[in-house]
Amino acid sequence: MYDAVMWPFERAAVAAWRRRLVRRAHGRVLEIGAGTGAQFRWYAPGVEVTALEPDPDMAARARRRAGLAAARIVVSEGRAEALPYEDSTFATAVSAFALCTVGDPRAVLSELWRVLVPDGRLFLLEHVHLLWEPGRTLQRWAAPVWAAVAGGCRLDRDTVAAAQATGFTLVRRDVRVGGWIVEAELVRAAESEDERPERRGPAVVRRESHAAVEGCRHAPR
Repeated sequence: MYDAVMWPFERAAVAAWRRRLVRRAHGRVLEIGAGTGAQFRWYAPGVEVTALEPDPDMAARARRRAGLAAARIVVSEGRAEALPYEDSTFATAVSAFALCTVGDPRAVLSELWRVLVPDGRLFLLEHVHLLWEPGRTLQRWAAPVWAAVAGGCRLDRDTVAAAQATGFTLVRRDVRVGGWIVEAELVRAAESEDERPERRGPAVVRRESHAAVEGCRHAPR
């Protein structure tokens, strides 16, 4: 059902966005919220991808697509809020329309920071909270209802700001569809020991990220 619903959007624009996103991935790659593996075919040969998906049915379909990809892709079932990987494991992390749905985006971003190597890249393709009115207010009003019918998907998350609050540095951001869709590249900069999220403590990191998200939600209108 998911693929059938997404098919016209993939044809119109989303597939091109996905292709551009994953073509930049290199080295050992972690993809969270892999869904049915819609972007697996565009990973370059030689890339080693670990794809994480919490839904068993979607993961099963993703495994079939992984077998047809040029890259080596291993699909695992699991949640991104508690990644089962060692620190500094991956060179690249990818999230395409996943951080809008996870239960705790601050925890996920902290985990991505942890498992990326210093100077590792985080590539995002996400829909976000609009910066202009009345779109921003309409999204905020609609968010609870939409989340209830769309598997927890939130319309009112400012994912890029939350990633920056976690410790990532923004390298590039492209906005599309009036600012609703964002493609972003961020880097997990090599920082001093005291500045690292694991040294500052996850509660501190999550409070800072939460403040960034809440600040965007309640910005003066």
